[in-house]
Amino acid sequence: MSPFLDLPPLNAARFAAIEDRVAALLRTSSDVIVTQGEALLPLEGAIRGAARPGSTALNIVTGPYGQTFGGWLRDCGAEVVDLAVPYDTAVSAGQVAEALRAHPAVDFVSLVHAEAATGNTNPVAEIAAEVHRHGALLMLDAVASVGAEPLLTDAWGVDLCVIGGQKAMGGPAGVSAVAVSPRAWERIAANPAAPRRSYLSLLDWKERWTDAGRTALPHAPAQLEMLALEACLDRIDAEGLDTAVTRHRAAAAATRAGARALAPLAPYVHRDRDAAPVATTLRTPAGLDAADLAAAALRADPSVPLQAAGGTLATTVLRVNHYGPAATLDTVLATLTALAAALGSDPAPARERATEAWRSFAV
Repeated sequence: MSPFLDLPPLNAARFAAIEDRVAALLRTSSDVIVTQGEALLPLEGAIRGAARPGSTALNIVTGPYGQTFGGWLRDCGAEVVDLAVPYDTAVSAGQVAEALRAHPAVDFVSLVHAEAATGNTNPVAEIAAEVHRHGALLMLDAVASVGAEPLLTDAWGVDLCVIGGQKAMGGPAGVSAVAVSPRAWERIAANPAAPRRSYLSLLDWKERWTDAGRTALPHAPAQLEMLALEACLDRIDAEGLDTAVTRHRAAAAATRAGARALAPLAPYVHRDRDAAPVATTLRTPAGLDAADLAAAALRADPSVPLQAAGGTLATTVLRVNHYGPAATLDTVLATLTALAAALGSDPAPARERATEAWRSFAV
Protein backbone atom coordinates (compact mmCIF):
# COMPACT_ATOMS: atom_id res chain seq x y z
CA MET A 1 0.00 0.00 0.00
CA SER A 2 1.19 3.52 -0.73
CA PRO A 3 2.67 5.24 2.36
CA PHE A 4 0.35 8.16 1.65
CA LEU A 5 -2.65 5.87 2.14
CA ASP A 6 -1.39 4.16 5.29
CA LEU A 7 -0.59 7.03 7.63
CA PRO A 8 -1.03 6.96 11.39
CA PRO A 9 -3.85 9.18 12.67
CA LEU A 10 -3.11 12.88 13.02
CA ASN A 11 -3.46 13.51 16.73
CA ALA A 12 -4.77 16.59 18.50
CA ALA A 13 -1.33 17.74 19.64
CA ARG A 14 -0.01 17.86 16.09
CA PHE A 15 -3.14 19.60 14.82
CA ALA A 16 -2.77 22.22 17.56
CA ALA A 17 0.92 22.64 16.77
CA ILE A 18 0.07 23.39 13.13
CA GLU A 19 -2.45 25.99 14.29
CA ASP A 20 0.24 27.59 16.45
CA ARG A 21 2.59 27.78 13.48
CA VAL A 22 -0.14 29.46 11.40
CA ALA A 23 -0.62 31.96 14.23
CA ALA A 24 3.11 32.73 14.12
CA LEU A 25 2.94 33.21 10.35
CA LEU A 26 0.06 35.66 10.82
CA ARG A 27 1.85 37.47 13.64
CA THR A 28 -1.09 36.99 15.96
CA SER A 29 -1.74 35.87 19.52
CA SER A 30 -5.44 35.42 18.75
CA ASP A 31 -7.10 32.03 18.36
CA VAL A 32 -6.42 30.39 15.02
CA ILE A 33 -8.79 27.77 13.69
CA VAL A 34 -7.68 25.61 10.78
CA THR A 35 -10.67 24.76 8.60
CA GLN A 36 -10.49 21.77 6.32
CA GLY A 37 -11.91 23.13 3.11
CA GLU A 38 -11.25 25.84 0.55
CA ALA A 39 -10.92 29.34 1.99
CA LEU A 40 -14.48 30.27 1.05
CA LEU A 41 -15.48 28.12 4.04
CA PRO A 42 -13.93 30.32 6.78
CA LEU A 43 -14.71 33.48 4.81
CA GLU A 44 -18.41 32.65 4.77
CA GLY A 45 -18.23 31.37 8.35
CA ALA A 46 -16.67 34.63 9.52
CA ILE A 47 -19.28 36.77 7.79
CA ARG A 48 -22.23 34.67 8.90
CA GLY A 49 -20.89 34.66 12.43
CA ALA A 50 -20.21 38.38 12.72
CA ALA A 51 -22.94 39.92 10.54
CA ARG A 52 -26.40 40.03 11.99
CA PRO A 53 -29.83 41.43 11.10
CA GLY A 54 -29.94 45.16 11.78
CA SER A 55 -26.18 45.66 11.58
CA THR A 56 -24.50 47.83 8.96
CA ALA A 57 -21.50 46.63 6.99
CA LEU A 58 -19.05 48.47 4.78
CA ASN A 59 -18.09 46.08 2.01
CA ILE A 60 -15.01 47.19 0.08
CA VAL A 61 -15.14 45.94 -3.50
CA THR A 62 -11.88 45.87 -5.45
CA GLY A 63 -12.57 42.61 -7.27
CA PRO A 64 -14.96 39.65 -7.54
CA TYR A 65 -14.55 38.43 -3.95
CA GLY A 66 -15.83 41.74 -2.61
CA GLN A 67 -18.96 41.15 -4.63
CA THR A 68 -19.33 37.70 -3.08
CA PHE A 69 -18.95 39.11 0.42
CA GLY A 70 -21.67 41.66 -0.26
CA GLY A 71 -24.09 38.88 -1.17
CA TRP A 72 -23.37 36.98 2.03
CA LEU A 73 -23.71 40.10 4.16
CA ARG A 74 -27.09 40.92 2.65
CA ASP A 75 -28.19 37.33 3.12
CA CYS A 76 -27.39 37.73 6.83
CA GLY A 77 -29.81 40.65 7.02
CA ALA A 78 -27.17 43.36 7.31
CA GLU A 79 -27.54 46.70 5.62
CA VAL A 80 -24.62 46.83 3.21
CA VAL A 81 -22.74 49.87 2.00
CA ASP A 82 -20.57 48.94 -0.98
CA LEU A 83 -17.41 50.97 -1.48
CA ALA A 84 -16.43 49.97 -5.01
CA VAL A 85 -13.39 51.21 -6.89
CA PRO A 86 -12.17 50.33 -10.39
CA TYR A 87 -10.50 46.93 -10.49
CA ASP A 88 -7.34 48.41 -12.03
CA THR A 89 -6.57 50.40 -8.88
CA ALA A 90 -6.72 50.04 -5.09
CA VAL A 91 -8.95 51.53 -2.43
CA SER A 92 -7.36 54.22 -0.28
CA ALA A 93 -7.60 54.75 3.46
CA GLY A 94 -9.06 58.17 2.71
CA GLN A 95 -11.91 56.65 0.73
CA VAL A 96 -12.63 54.25 3.57
CA ALA A 97 -12.57 57.06 6.13
CA GLU A 98 -14.98 59.10 4.01
CA ALA A 99 -17.36 56.15 3.69
CA LEU A 100 -17.28 55.57 7.44
CA ARG A 101 -18.02 59.23 8.15
CA ALA A 102 -20.95 59.09 5.75
CA HIS A 103 -22.30 55.92 7.41
CA PRO A 104 -21.68 56.15 11.17
CA ALA A 105 -23.72 52.99 11.86
CA VAL A 106 -21.12 50.76 10.17
CA ASP A 107 -19.89 48.15 12.66
CA PHE A 108 -18.31 45.60 10.29
CA VAL A 109 -15.91 46.08 7.38
CA SER A 110 -14.91 43.43 4.84
CA LEU A 111 -11.74 43.84 2.77
CA VAL A 112 -9.60 41.77 0.42
CA HIS A 113 -5.85 42.26 0.87
CA ALA A 114 -4.62 41.10 -2.56
CA GLU A 115 -6.98 40.30 -5.42
CA ALA A 116 -5.28 37.63 -7.52
CA ALA A 117 -8.19 37.79 -9.97
CA THR A 118 -7.61 41.46 -10.79
CA GLY A 119 -3.97 41.86 -9.78
CA ASN A 120 -4.42 44.68 -7.27
CA THR A 121 -3.59 44.98 -3.57
CA ASN A 122 -4.94 47.24 -0.86
CA PRO A 123 -3.11 49.16 1.91
CA VAL A 124 -4.41 47.18 4.87
CA ALA A 125 -2.48 48.89 7.66
CA GLU A 126 -3.81 52.34 6.78
CA ILE A 127 -7.34 51.08 6.18
CA ALA A 128 -7.37 49.10 9.43
CA ALA A 129 -6.40 52.23 11.36
CA GLU A 130 -9.46 54.04 9.98
CA VAL A 131 -11.74 51.09 10.71
CA HIS A 132 -10.61 50.86 14.32
CA ARG A 133 -10.79 54.62 14.79
CA HIS A 134 -14.43 54.24 13.78
CA GLY A 135 -14.91 51.31 16.18
CA ALA A 136 -15.90 48.71 13.60
CA LEU A 137 -14.77 45.11 13.25
CA LEU A 138 -12.44 44.31 10.33
CA MET A 139 -12.49 41.05 8.34
CA LEU A 140 -9.56 40.56 5.97
CA ASP A 141 -9.35 38.09 3.11
CA ALA A 142 -5.60 37.37 3.08
CA VAL A 143 -5.89 34.18 1.04
CA ALA A 144 -3.68 35.43 -1.77
CA SER A 145 -1.43 37.71 0.26
CA VAL A 146 -0.21 35.37 3.00
CA GLY A 147 3.40 34.46 2.26
CA ALA A 148 3.71 37.15 -0.41
CA GLU A 149 3.08 40.37 1.50
CA PRO A 150 3.65 41.54 5.08
CA LEU A 151 0.67 40.43 7.17
CA LEU A 152 0.70 41.83 10.70
CA THR A 153 -2.66 40.71 12.02
CA ASP A 154 -2.36 42.00 15.60
CA ALA A 155 -0.31 45.12 14.89
CA TRP A 156 -2.79 46.23 12.24
CA GLY A 157 -5.82 45.31 14.34
CA VAL A 158 -7.40 42.76 11.98
CA ASP A 159 -10.24 41.01 13.81
CA LEU A 160 -10.91 38.16 11.39
CA CYS A 161 -8.01 37.18 9.15
CA VAL A 162 -8.66 34.38 6.66
CA ILE A 163 -5.94 32.58 4.71
CA GLY A 164 -5.68 29.67 2.29
CA GLY A 165 -2.85 27.37 1.35
CA GLN A 166 -3.14 27.41 -2.42
CA LYS A 167 -1.56 30.71 -3.50
CA ALA A 168 1.75 32.08 -2.21
CA MET A 169 2.03 29.31 0.36
CA GLY A 170 2.25 26.87 -2.54
CA GLY A 171 -0.05 24.28 -1.01
CA PRO A 172 -3.46 22.69 -1.59
CA ALA A 173 -6.78 24.45 -1.93
CA GLY A 174 -8.40 22.12 0.59
CA VAL A 175 -7.06 23.71 3.77
CA SER A 176 -7.53 27.20 5.17
CA ALA A 177 -7.51 29.06 8.47
CA VAL A 178 -8.97 32.04 10.29
CA ALA A 179 -7.53 34.08 13.14
CA VAL A 180 -10.26 35.41 15.44
CA SER A 181 -9.62 38.32 17.80
CA PRO A 182 -11.22 38.44 21.28
CA ARG A 183 -13.61 41.19 20.24
CA ALA A 184 -14.59 39.20 17.14
CA TRP A 185 -15.43 36.26 19.39
CA GLU A 186 -17.56 38.59 21.54
CA ARG A 187 -19.37 39.80 18.44
CA ILE A 188 -20.02 36.27 17.16
CA ALA A 189 -21.12 34.95 20.55
CA ALA A 190 -23.62 37.82 20.87
CA ASN A 191 -25.12 37.12 17.44
CA PRO A 192 -28.21 34.89 17.76
CA ALA A 193 -28.07 34.27 14.01
CA ALA A 194 -24.49 32.95 14.04
CA PRO A 195 -24.30 29.40 12.67
CA ARG A 196 -24.38 26.61 15.26
CA ARG A 197 -24.02 22.86 14.76
CA SER A 198 -22.88 23.71 11.27
CA TYR A 199 -19.75 23.34 9.17
CA LEU A 200 -19.82 27.15 8.97
CA SER A 201 -19.83 27.57 12.74
CA LEU A 202 -16.71 29.11 14.24
CA LEU A 203 -18.39 28.98 17.65
CA ASP A 204 -18.61 25.19 17.45
CA TRP A 205 -14.85 25.05 16.91
CA LYS A 206 -14.23 27.46 19.78
CA GLU A 207 -16.38 25.56 22.26
CA ARG A 208 -15.51 22.00 21.25
CA TRP A 209 -11.83 22.52 20.45
CA THR A 210 -10.16 25.79 21.47
CA ASP A 211 -11.92 26.36 24.80
CA ALA A 212 -11.74 22.64 25.57
CA GLY A 213 -7.95 22.79 25.64
CA ARG A 214 -7.33 21.40 22.15
CA THR A 215 -6.87 17.88 23.54
CA ALA A 216 -9.52 16.03 21.53
CA LEU A 217 -10.38 16.79 17.91
CA PRO A 218 -14.12 17.16 17.33
CA HIS A 219 -13.92 15.20 14.07
CA ALA A 220 -11.53 13.14 11.98
CA PRO A 221 -8.96 15.50 10.44
CA ALA A 222 -8.30 15.75 6.70
CA GLN A 223 -4.86 14.31 7.20
CA LEU A 224 -3.24 14.83 3.81
CA GLU A 225 -4.29 18.46 3.67
CA MET A 226 -2.99 19.09 7.19
CA LEU A 227 0.34 17.49 6.36
CA ALA A 228 0.51 19.56 3.19
CA LEU A 229 -0.12 22.73 5.22
CA GLU A 230 2.63 21.69 7.61
CA ALA A 231 4.96 21.19 4.64
CA CYS A 232 4.11 24.69 3.38
CA LEU A 233 5.02 26.13 6.76
CA ASP A 234 8.27 24.15 6.74
CA ARG A 235 9.15 25.58 3.33
CA ILE A 236 8.41 29.17 4.36
CA ASP A 237 10.47 28.72 7.52
CA ALA A 238 13.36 27.28 5.52
CA GLU A 239 13.32 30.12 3.00
CA GLY A 240 12.51 32.84 5.50
CA LEU A 241 9.26 34.80 5.33
CA ASP A 242 11.00 38.07 4.41
CA THR A 243 12.81 36.32 1.56
CA ALA A 244 9.56 34.81 0.30
CA VAL A 245 7.89 38.22 0.34
CA THR A 246 10.80 39.77 -1.56
CA ARG A 247 10.74 36.94 -4.11
CA HIS A 248 7.06 37.57 -4.84
CA ARG A 249 7.60 41.31 -5.15
CA ALA A 250 10.48 40.70 -7.53
CA ALA A 251 8.33 38.41 -9.67
CA ALA A 252 5.61 41.05 -9.94
CA ALA A 253 8.05 43.84 -10.76
CA ALA A 254 9.82 41.71 -13.36
CA THR A 255 6.56 40.67 -15.01
CA ARG A 256 5.29 44.24 -15.18
CA ALA A 257 8.61 45.54 -16.52
CA GLY A 258 8.81 42.84 -19.16
CA ALA A 259 5.18 43.25 -20.20
CA ARG A 260 5.73 46.94 -20.90
CA ALA A 261 8.17 45.86 -23.62
CA LEU A 262 5.56 43.60 -25.20
CA ALA A 263 3.37 46.12 -26.98
CA PRO A 264 0.43 46.16 -27.41
CA LEU A 265 0.13 44.58 -23.94
CA ALA A 266 0.20 46.78 -20.84
CA PRO A 267 -0.24 46.20 -17.10
CA TYR A 268 -3.92 46.28 -16.19
CA VAL A 269 -3.24 47.79 -12.75
CA HIS A 270 -1.79 51.19 -13.60
CA ARG A 271 0.35 52.03 -10.56
CA ASP A 272 3.11 49.74 -9.37
CA ARG A 273 2.21 50.40 -5.73
CA ASP A 274 -1.30 49.03 -6.35
CA ALA A 275 -0.05 45.84 -8.02
CA ALA A 276 -0.36 42.55 -6.14
CA PRO A 277 2.80 40.46 -5.77
CA VAL A 278 0.98 37.19 -6.43
CA ALA A 279 -0.44 37.82 -9.90
CA THR A 280 0.04 40.34 -12.69
CA THR A 281 -2.86 41.22 -14.92
CA LEU A 282 -2.23 42.49 -18.45
CA ARG A 283 -4.63 44.49 -20.58
CA THR A 284 -5.05 43.42 -24.19
CA PRO A 285 -5.97 46.01 -26.84
CA ALA A 286 -9.31 46.13 -28.62
CA GLY A 287 -9.64 43.34 -31.14
CA LEU A 288 -7.21 41.02 -29.37
CA ASP A 289 -9.13 38.50 -27.27
CA ALA A 290 -7.37 37.63 -24.02
CA ALA A 291 -8.50 33.99 -24.07
CA ASP A 292 -7.22 33.52 -27.62
CA LEU A 293 -3.89 35.12 -26.72
CA ALA A 294 -3.53 32.95 -23.62
CA ALA A 295 -4.28 29.83 -25.68
CA ALA A 296 -1.64 30.80 -28.24
CA ALA A 297 0.95 31.43 -25.52
CA LEU A 298 0.17 28.10 -23.88
CA ARG A 299 0.64 26.34 -27.19
CA ALA A 300 4.12 27.87 -27.27
CA ASP A 301 4.82 26.77 -23.69
CA PRO A 302 2.14 24.77 -21.83
CA SER A 303 4.02 25.11 -18.53
CA VAL A 304 3.60 28.86 -17.98
CA PRO A 305 1.10 30.04 -15.31
CA LEU A 306 -1.02 32.08 -17.69
CA GLN A 307 -4.77 32.34 -18.17
CA ALA A 308 -7.45 34.76 -19.26
CA ALA A 309 -9.05 36.66 -16.40
CA GLY A 310 -12.55 35.73 -15.31
CA GLY A 311 -15.94 37.36 -15.43
CA THR A 312 -16.27 40.69 -17.20
CA LEU A 313 -12.50 40.81 -17.77
CA ALA A 314 -12.31 37.49 -19.60
CA THR A 315 -11.88 38.94 -23.09
CA THR A 316 -9.67 41.91 -22.26
CA VAL A 317 -7.30 40.88 -19.45
CA LEU A 318 -4.62 38.20 -19.06
CA ARG A 319 -3.49 36.90 -15.68
CA VAL A 320 0.04 35.70 -14.86
CA ASN A 321 -0.05 33.66 -11.64
CA HIS A 322 3.49 34.06 -10.29
CA TYR A 323 2.86 32.82 -6.77
CA GLY A 324 4.34 30.12 -4.59
CA PRO A 325 6.91 28.02 -6.48
CA ALA A 326 6.12 30.02 -9.65
CA ALA A 327 7.48 33.27 -8.17
CA THR A 328 10.84 32.84 -9.90
CA LEU A 329 12.76 34.67 -12.60
CA ASP A 330 12.74 31.56 -14.79
CA THR A 331 8.93 31.42 -14.67
CA VAL A 332 8.62 35.11 -15.48
CA LEU A 333 11.02 34.85 -18.42
CA ALA A 334 9.30 31.76 -19.77
CA THR A 335 5.90 33.49 -19.57
CA LEU A 336 7.16 36.58 -21.37
CA THR A 337 8.76 34.41 -24.05
CA ALA A 338 5.50 32.51 -24.58
CA LEU A 339 3.55 35.78 -24.82
CA ALA A 340 6.06 37.13 -27.33
CA ALA A 341 5.63 34.01 -29.44
CA ALA A 342 1.85 34.44 -29.35
CA LEU A 343 2.22 38.09 -30.41
CA GLY A 344 4.87 37.36 -33.03
CA SER A 345 7.31 39.62 -31.18
CA ASP A 346 10.97 39.46 -30.24
CA PRO A 347 11.15 38.36 -26.58
CA ALA A 348 14.64 39.79 -25.98
CA PRO A 349 13.65 43.32 -24.84
CA ALA A 350 11.00 41.97 -22.47
CA ARG A 351 13.37 39.40 -21.00
CA GLU A 352 16.08 42.01 -20.53
CA ARG A 353 13.82 44.46 -18.71
CA ALA A 354 12.38 41.71 -16.56
CA THR A 355 15.84 40.51 -15.56
CA GLU A 356 16.90 44.04 -14.64
CA ALA A 357 13.82 44.50 -12.49
CA TRP A 358 14.33 41.15 -10.75
CA ARG A 359 17.97 41.85 -9.97
CA SER A 360 17.07 45.18 -8.36
CA PHE A 361 15.49 43.17 -5.53
CA ALA A 362 18.66 41.18 -4.86
CA VAL A 363 16.71 37.97 -4.34
